[in-house]
Amino acid sequence: MHYLEAVYAVWLREITVFFREKERVISAIVTPLLWIFAFGGGLGASVELQGVNYQTFIFPGVVSMAVLFGSIFYGLYIIWDRKLDFLKLVLVAPIPRSAVFMGKMLGGMSDVLLQVVALMVIGIAFGMAGMDSLVLAVPAALLLSMCIVSLGLIMGASMSSPDGFNLVMSFVMWPMFLFSGALFPVENLPSYLGFIVAINPLTYGVDLIRFAFLGTTAFGPVLDVAVLLGISLAFIFIGTKSFERMQV
Repeated sequence: MHYLEAVYAVWLREITVFFREKERVISAIVTPLLWIFAFGGGLGASVELQGVNYQTFIFPGVVSMAVLFGSIFYGLYIIWDRKLDFLKLVLVAPIPRSAVFMGKMLGGMSDVLLQVVALMVIGIAFGMAGMDSLVLAVPAALLLSMCIVSLGLIMGASMSSPDGFNLVMSFVMWPMFLFSGALFPVENLPSYLGFIVAINPLTYGVDLIRFAFLGTTAFGPVLDVAVLLGISLAFIFIGTKSFERMQV
């Protein structure tokens, strides 16, 4: 029970900080909306993919983008917590460091989920998705966020500089987004990029969320879930080991 209490305490702190920093919520929603209405709306009138207009097609991809950006950026807070000595206080406490990682991961997942649900509701209000699709889309986004938040925490635990984190994040985040099928079907990519698409966890997250909203899939929901779950478990294992070795 001591372990669960430690996880809950870390999670509660992350949720409290999230609601205090309202600008995080606003920025996390505004950027995807720009992609949907500016980029998707501009092409939506003249382009149709898989039987729907382009704006509707990219909506699941933009939701996945919100999960990606919010999740991987979450690792930066590890660096700031270390600089503010908050992390030092937590890590020297008589609790397993794996509990700290799990609390951070669940906190990041909760933060991202709240942002994504707000984005999904906006999309439904503008006719880009149906209300019934939330039943599958929310668990899909949650599974994807577990994977990417864990990756962000691994990066944050391995670095001491915010500038270094932002540099590495740019090299990781944008290729993941562009080669995931978020903006166009993965079948349209050149064959020599097939390996990058196949090893990209966001590819399967986009495919799963698109299946939830549009009912179309490139790999099948079973494979999507299996790959995301397998990568998530691997990242959780690596993340807990990173926290155990982390110096404060």
